[in-house]
Amino acid sequence: MGSGGVGGYFGARLQQAGNQVSFIARGKHLEAMRTKGLAVKSSLGDTHLAVKAYEDPRQAGKADIVLFAVKLWDTEGAAEQIKPVGGHVIPFQNGVESIDRLSKVLGRERVMGGSAYIATRIAEPGVIEHTGTMARMRFGAVQQQQRPAAEAFFTAAKAAGINAELADDIALVNWEKFVFLVAVSGTTALARAPLGVVRADPDLRWMFEQAMRETWTVGRRRGIRLADDFVDKQMAFLDTLPAEMRASMLHDLEAGNRLEAPWLCGAVVRMAAEQGLEAPVNRAIYGALKPYVNGSQGKAP
Repeated sequence: MGSGGVGGYFGARLQQAGNQVSFIARGKHLEAMRTKGLAVKSSLGDTHLAVKAYEDPRQAGKADIVLFAVKLWDTEGAAEQIKPVGGHVIPFQNGVESIDRLSKVLGRERVMGGSAYIATRIAEPGVIEHTGTMARMRFGAVQQQQRPAAEAFFTAAKAAGINAELADDIALVNWEKFVFLVAVSGTTALARAPLGVVRADPDLRWMFEQAMRETWTVGRRRGIRLADDFVDKQMAFLDTLPAEMRASMLHDLEAGNRLEAPWLCGAVVRMAAEQGLEAPVNRAIYGALKPYVNGSQGKAP
C-alpha cells in the first residue's frame, strides 16, 4: 500500500523471489507501472518487472501481509482503503505513531510494527532509484498472536534476499530509527544539501547531533529503552553513509511536494511539550520548514 521508494523497492524484491505481490499506487506512477512495468535501479541489482498495479486495494483481492508505506499525511485515509483486504498490516513509515494511528482504524489485532532503512525515490513514473547499498527492514509482532504471521513474512523476506530482522521490541526499533531520521530529514531539508555536506560542516553537524539528543531525551522520558550511548554510536554511523544520500523529505521539498515534518521534527516538539521539555533545535528546524509543509505553493499551517 503505497508503491513509492520503500514499497516499490521491497515489493519488487518480494515479487522477484516468486511471491504474489500487488502494488497500490496512483497517478502517473500507477499508469507507468500498468503500461511499462516497474523498474528498480540499484547497486544491489537492477530489475524490470511486469506487475499487478491498482488504485483501489479491493481490486487486488485478499492479502496475507500489507506493507503499508504511504506518506504520513495519508495514513488514516489509506488505512480505510485497506480495511476490506484483510491480513496483517506492517507500517514501514517514518515517525513513531503509525501503530497507534493504524490501530484506531483497523483494530490492534491486525497491526504489527516495522521500520525500513533505505534511501530510495521515484526517479520517474515506474522507476525506483536506490542510493547506496543499505536496504534493510526490521519488523515484529505487537501482540503474541501475530507472531506466526510475522515469522512467515520474515521467511519470505529472507528468501527474497532482503536484509530482514524479526524484532522482539518493535517500539524500541521504531524509536531507534526515529532518533536518527529526525536529524537526517531535518538537517538535509533545512540545508537543501546531501548528507556529505551536512556532516562535513561543523555547524550543521552540531545541529544534526542536537536534533538527535532532543529526540533521544523525549524517547527516554516516554519509557523507551534507548541506550545511553545511542547518539554517539549514531554519529559514528553517520560517517559511514554515502555522501550523496538525501532524506525523502529533501526530495519532497525539492519537488514542491508536501512534507512529513509535522510527524518528524514537529512531533518531537509536540511530544517534548507534553513532557514539559524544550526541543529548541527541532523547533527551529520545524519553524523554518513550516512554510513548505503543504507544498511549495502551500501556506504554513
